[in-house]
Amino acid sequence: MLKYLCRRMAAAKKIRKIIFRLLVLVFLITGSAVVYFTLFKSNVYLDGKKYKFIYIPTKATYEDLREILEEENIILNKKSFEWMANAMDLEENFKPGKYRVIAGMSNRQLINLVKSGKQEPVKITFNSADRTNEDLITKISEKFKITEEELEAFFEGETEVSKKYGFNEETLRCLFLPETYEMNWNTSLPDLMKQVERTYDTFWTAERKQKAKAAKLSQAEVITLASIVQSECSNIESEQKKIAGVYVNRLAKNMALQADPTVIFAKGDFTKQRVWEKDLDYDSPYNTYRNKGLPPGPISLVYPKAIDAVLNHERSNYIYFCAKPSLNGCSDYSSSYEQHLKYRDAYRKEMDKRGIK
Repeated sequence: MLKYLCRRMAAAKKIRKIIFRLLVLVFLITGSAVVYFTLFKSNVYLDGKKYKFIYIPTKATYEDLREILEEENIILNKKSFEWMANAMDLEENFKPGKYRVIAGMSNRQLINLVKSGKQEPVKITFNSADRTNEDLITKISEKFKITEEELEAFFEGETEVSKKYGFNEETLRCLFLPETYEMNWNTSLPDLMKQVERTYDTFWTAERKQKAKAAKLSQAEVITLASIVQSECSNIESEQKKIAGVYVNRLAKNMALQADPTVIFAKGDFTKQRVWEKDLDYDSPYNTYRNKGLPPGPISLVYPKAIDAVLNHERSNYIYFCAKPSLNGCSDYSSSYEQHLKYRDAYRKEMDKRGIK
């Protein structure tokens, strides 16, 4: 009997060991599944998109970050993400910026991304289509975390930048030479301007400054005149130099520039292909038919080629020019008004013939 009881007890003990091992195995498997889901399993859903950008503002709190992720609705299992965020100390270590979130990211990958500060770079290109301060304000505020109000104060007020270069509200855009910059989304206005100033300072070599001085023009005046030259002819260097020479001659004779592009700028209709007599009396300081001398500021951002065309303008006796009837980008030049009228009439006839209004 005793022997039988011992055998039963040994069997029961063996069964308990087996059950314990099975429980341990179940626990390990379950725990591994939780760890796998929390660390490695995809937990970012973008509804069919390959990626999406999220924006974390400067000085954002952890609660702000949670709200951003909640609003974007990209986290599948929020509890696992919060557990992982706590384990990885996300609350104290995330960095502001623009981030590219990839579909299928795990909790660990997403958390490491916003902790790393590896932002998606933002490119901004300034070009001749940027004509006014408002154009620049809109473009910059749409690209960066810089408000329109901050930019308006910068362009309208007296700043360290405007003092440094002697610019005012109308000439400050001279500083923006056409260029493409790559920066972080949360770049500050001062940091953006450091890049813009660097490009400007690099362009204005001692030689170019000396040529401007010899022409008795400030850098802002050179750029302003170049903006008109560029608007008259944007792609033929030799023509730009001839046109610049005509305008320099008119300035020297105290004649009104009578530049059609300044009328178009004054009226703000940049789709306009033709300036009519009725437009010439438009009341604006930018209208060079009504006002002698240069307009208050440039009528577009200016490429280096046009600036150099002014600095190296062709010397001649011409004081008039008119686009050729072939409309090939070149002009007919004259030193007499009578000859100019003949060129003008031929041009107008061709414009009428083509139905250009």
